[in-house]
Amino acid sequence: MKAAELKSLSNEDLQSKEKNLKKELFDLKYQRKIGRVEKPSRFKLIRRDIARILTILNERAKNDNSK
Repeated sequence: MKAAELKSLSNEDLQSKEKNLKKELFDLKYQRKIGRVEKPSRFKLIRRDIARILTILNERAKNDNSK
């Protein structure tokens, strides 16, 4: 997901999206242990999306504190 798309979401939406992505990452890690990962490239994409979400949330928190 693009950063511009994520910035348009509310904090609650971002937190729920982060939670869903972390669950999906957990499931992928479990599949890797079993040896049945169909799309290994998905690991990188999920980690990047989580990082983008956390960055946006941190930026918003800093902006709220500085005001």
